[in-house]
Amino acid sequence: MPDMTKSDTATAAPDAVDATAPAPQPVKAEKTRSLWGDAWEDLRRNKIFLISAVLILLLLTITFFPGWFTSANPTYGDLAKHYLQKPQLGKVFSPEWLGYDQQGRSVYARLIYGARASIAVGFGTTIVVTIAGGLVGMIAGYFGGIIDSILSRLVDVFFGIPFLLGTMVVLNSFPERTAWVVIGALGFFGWTQLARVMRGAVITTKQSDYVQAAKALGASTPRILFRHILPNTLAPVIVVATISLGVYIGSEATLSFLGLGLNGVSWGNDISDGGNQIRVAQWIMLYPSIMLTITVLAFIMLGEAVRNALDPKTR
Repeated sequence: MPDMTKSDTATAAPDAVDATAPAPQPVKAEKTRSLWGDAWEDLRRNKIFLISAVLILLLLTITFFPGWFTSANPTYGDLAKHYLQKPQLGKVFSPEWLGYDQQGRSVYARLIYGARASIAVGFGTTIVVTIAGGLVGMIAGYFGGIIDSILSRLVDVFFGIPFLLGTMVVLNSFPERTAWVVIGALGFFGWTQLARVMRGAVITTKQSDYVQAAKALGASTPRILFRHILPNTLAPVIVVATISLGVYIGSEATLSFLGLGLNGVSWGNDISDGGNQIRVAQWIMLYPSIMLTITVLAFIMLGEAVRNALDPKTR
């Protein structure tokens, strides 16, 4: 019987199975992210989104908790003591920080409390427009035919009416213009753009396989609309609604500047009052204009960031 040499042993060793070696672990499949997950990852790294989100968070804090920022009454004025008193920029956050207007009222206090009116009108109008325009666009896009033709012609009629001019005509018929009246007037003429966006998204989505499968299984029309179509058409609607929110805030300020907006404390009213004193007291008009510009810009920047995150073509 031939002897096994050391070279033979070395050659045979690699073929042997090492009982002490750990068993290979199964490779886990990487979990795929949804459209919203990819969008959130993009937004987290977007500086424009972060800046606009911080500004909007600060504005919402001012809106809901104005007493945290000033203790002064925005409607109280002392003509004998504070008539057109100049700003004292060294006294930060005090009532005299940004000066006083021609009625002796604190410009800083009116700036803080004016945010509540403007932002409330902007959010309220956006909600009304999103619900009304979304329903009209969803019905027109899903059913098509004669229903789509009638609703599309209705949208064209409202598109033919100038937005601000129509709103001014409606508001002029109300002697007292509260926030609800302004929201209703802006929403009455502002739903058309969102209806067109929703209609186009629904026409594209209703051709999908999961919608056809739901129809084949006998799902009801409301279930198909609100369970299958609506969640998959929200992306463009959210983008348009976010950008429009800033537009409605600017529209409210424009109406108030023209004397057809809110009757209370508002940035538009203060800008209008400051225009009459622009030669001697520029600060009355300056600071509300700056706040209005920052607010509108923040919402527009947020909408642009969300649009870029939700649009796969930009990635």
